[in-house]
Amino acid sequence: MTKILDGKILAQKIKLEIKQQVANLTKRKPKLAVIIIGDDLASQMYVHTKIKACQTCDIDGQVIALDKSANQTEVISHIERLNNDSTIDGILVQLPLPKHLDMLTIINTITIDKDVDGLTNINAGRLLQGDKQTMLPCTVKGILELLTYYKILIKGQNVTIINDSNIVGKPLGLLLNNMGATVSVAHKLTKDLFAYTKNADIICTATGVHNIINNKQVKPGVTIIDIAINYTGPNKKLVGDVNFMEMAKVAGAITPVPGGVGPMTIAILLTNLMTCYELNNK
Repeated sequence: MTKILDGKILAQKIKLEIKQQVANLTKRKPKLAVIIIGDDLASQMYVHTKIKACQTCDIDGQVIALDKSANQTEVISHIERLNNDSTIDGILVQLPLPKHLDMLTIINTITIDKDVDGLTNINAGRLLQGDKQTMLPCTVKGILELLTYYKILIKGQNVTIINDSNIVGKPLGLLLNNMGATVSVAHKLTKDLFAYTKNADIICTATGVHNIINNKQVKPGVTIIDIAINYTGPNKKLVGDVNFMEMAKVAGAITPVPGGVGPMTIAILLTNLMTCYELNNK
């Protein structure tokens, strides 16, 4: 029987634990600052969801909305102000950014103790070295928590990741490699994707292409971690990279979309924020 890796259940458990932690604090509440640049509807939805999650756990959330024409100096100025604000514990810059802005320069302006998204070069370097102090990117850590919670074996497994971004594919590959998995990272230039998926014990996919692989291109019992968010059909139904019902016929375990990795990403953001809070209140 296929195991459904339900992220909603685990995310709710994590948020309840965080809410209790906040209730037991003797100092001020933790506070997250989110910078959003432009009017992208998906980004606005994500920011709204993050702030709502903060409110659910009695965490303070602040949104700094900048016009899409905001220049690099202006954005960095806001980050530096937040870096120096002792009441701010975590700083998150909502991605993607308008094309005229340099993402790496902006992200790396965030001080290490407030890098709640785990995307600065220092945290990337720590991950490369297997440093346990690494602040992991939220989606990556959310996937790890799901695999751990549902007792999916990682050590010694063959893993194929279909995504090579700095946010998901690369850090996830490093993390799983550090944990003893044999990892292949595929991307749009991969010539024969099937060659990498057919022998994989775990497949993590985040391409934005629905039906990127089907259940004939994987081996029975595979674990499918579907990270993508796609909209298909005239009713714009929310789906992932794989056909959930079809893939569930052969998979040993699979994340649903929605309700799998998405809720975990939000819950881990709050977990990371609590870590930043501790770092900033030593």
